[in-house]
Amino acid sequence: MNTNTNHPAALFPLGQVVATPGALELLDQAAVNAAELLQRHESGDWGIVPEEDAERNQSSISDGNRILSSYPVGDDRIWIITEADRSSTTLLLPSEY
Repeated sequence: MNTNTNHPAALFPLGQVVATPGALELLDQAAVNAAELLQRHESGDWGIVPEEDAERNQSSISDGNRILSSYPVGDDRIWIITEADRSSTTLLLPSEY
């Protein structure tokens, strides 16, 4: 039996996943599944970030630094930040940072 669902492999652990009220409201209003954004984040699809941030994220996978992704959702965006120690990942609006 093949259980491969064609999802890219996770490059790092997410730890405990939490979300701010603003992020939850935006995801709900836009009917966006947070799990899909988290899967993109942990597989190295950083969304729309400057090239230097994408390079920093790639280095952070092995260096153990914080990882930040940014995805457009509706008229706003969701940031996903995985802490350097990989203990937690937070979905939030940039205005909530």
